[in-house]
Amino acid sequence: MSSGQPSVRPEHLVDEPANSDRFVAGLSESIGGPLGNHAVRSRRLPGGGRFWTPARVVLLLICAMLSFHWVQKSPCRDAAWADMAQYKYFCYTDVLALYYAEGLNEGQVPYVDHQVEYPVLTGAFMGVLGLPVHDLHQRGVIQNDGQAFYDINAIVLGAFGVAAVAATLAVRRRRPWDAALLAVAPALFVSATVNWDLFTVGLTAVAMVYWAKRKPVLAGVFLGLATAAKFYPMLIVGALLVLSIRTGKWRDFFVTVGTGVATWTVLNAPVAYFFWDSWVKFWEFNQLRGIDWGTLWYIGAHFPRGGGQYGFPFFQNLDVDPEHSTLNTLYLGLFLICCAGILLLGLTAPKEPRLAQLAFLIVAAFLITGKVWSQQYVLWLIPLAVLARPRWGAFLAWQVAEVIYFVSFYGELMGASGRQVFPEGVFVLASLLRLVTLAVLVGYVIRDIRRPEEDVVRQTYEGQDPDGGVYNEDPIDADLLEPPPAPALARAG
Repeated sequence: MSSGQPSVRPEHLVDEPANSDRFVAGLSESIGGPLGNHAVRSRRLPGGGRFWTPARVVLLLICAMLSFHWVQKSPCRDAAWADMAQYKYFCYTDVLALYYAEGLNEGQVPYVDHQVEYPVLTGAFMGVLGLPVHDLHQRGVIQNDGQAFYDINAIVLGAFGVAAVAATLAVRRRRPWDAALLAVAPALFVSATVNWDLFTVGLTAVAMVYWAKRKPVLAGVFLGLATAAKFYPMLIVGALLVLSIRTGKWRDFFVTVGTGVATWTVLNAPVAYFFWDSWVKFWEFNQLRGIDWGTLWYIGAHFPRGGGQYGFPFFQNLDVDPEHSTLNTLYLGLFLICCAGILLLGLTAPKEPRLAQLAFLIVAAFLITGKVWSQQYVLWLIPLAVLARPRWGAFLAWQVAEVIYFVSFYGELMGASGRQVFPEGVFVLASLLRLVTLAVLVGYVIRDIRRPEEDVVRQTYEGQDPDGGVYNEDPIDADLLEPPPAPALARAG
C-alpha cells in the first residue's frame, strides 16, 4: 500500500482516484488504502487482452445507473397519476406528461398541428418517437401508448447518456475514472428522463470530442444540432471566444461557429418559414416566464424572515409585471456581468484556462443568475463539471444538494396542489443549499484557473488541455490522447 499525501501517478499510467484524490483516498482507507505502485490492477485474458478495463467498468456503471433510474420512474410509467402519485414516488416526468399535453396522443404533428414550447430538434425528437406510438395504439398493437412512449424515450435518452460518458472517456484516456463521476452522479439517477435534456447533453459531449480532436467542421455540426435541441450549448461558444482572444487562434473558431450556425439554420428555417407562430412560441414562452422554482430570484421572494413572513418586497415585485421586463433585464444584466468576469479571468490567468473550465463557469453562471432553473438542468452541468474539475469531494457535496433539492421540490409541488408536506422555508433552504454548493464548486474551478499547478488534469497531461484542440501552445502529444501501453494497465501477479 502507498502512504503519505495522494499524488498523481506517472504520466505513463492511468490515473487512479485513490492515489490522486484526497476524498477517494480517505474512503479507500476503509478497505486497506490506495493500491501501491506494485499492486496487481487487472489480469490478462488467455489471449493476451483485458476485459475489465476502466472504460468498460465505467460504461457498465452508466448502464446500471440508467437502469436503476428507469426502475425509480416505473411507478409513473402507466400514466395513472392518481392521488399525486407522481410526487409521492418522485417519479414525475415531462416526457409522459407532455405526450398528452402536446397532442402526441392525438397524432398531432409538432409545430404543424400544435405549438411546442421547445426548440425545433427537441420537438422533432418528440414527434419521431410519439407519432408511431400513437399509430400503433390506434391499430391496437399496443394498449398503453403513454407507457410505451415513455419506455422508448427512456431507451433512446439512455443511449445519449451512454454517448456522453463515452465522449468523456474519449477525451480522458489517461483519466478514465473521471467519467465515473458522470456515470454514478446521484442527480443523474433522479433526473435522467425528467425531460429530454440527455438528448442535448449527448450531442454537446460529442461536439466537444470533435473539437478536442481538431475537427472543427464536425464540432460545429454537433454544436448546431445540440443548440437546435436546447439553448445552453450555445454558451460554450463563449468559452471558445475567450480562448481565441487569449491565444489569437481564430480559424477553427470561425469554422466551428459558422458550421454550427449553418446547421442550426438548416433545421430551424423551414419550421420558422412555414409555421412561424409555432416556431416563435419557444422564444415568447421564455420571454414571458416569471420567477421559477428554486432560482436565486425565488429564494429572494420566499426567504423565511421569521414570524411567519416570507420574502423580500424587491424580489416579490419583480413578478408583478406580466411581461417581466424588469426581471428579464436584471437577470440578463447579472449574467453578462458574470461573463465579463469570466472573460477577465480567462485573459489574466497565468496560463490559458482549459476549455471545459470556462464552459462550466459560463453555464453555471447562466443557471445561478437565471430566472428558470428546472430540476433537470443539472444534467447540463454534470459532464462539464467532470471535465472541469474531476475531484470527488466537492462534486459529491453538490450532487447531494441537488438530490435534496429534487426531493424537497416534489414536497413543494404537493403543497402547491393542496397537501402541505413541510413549511415553505424547507424548500427555500434546499434551493439555497443547491446554489451555495454549486457556487463553491465554481470557486474551486476559478482557483484551479488562477493556480494551474493544482489542476489535476493538467498534471496528468503535462500541462496541456486534452479538450483544448488548437488552443494548446504546442500540438498535444498523440501518446497523451491514447490509453497507456498494456503493461501499465495490466500487470501479471
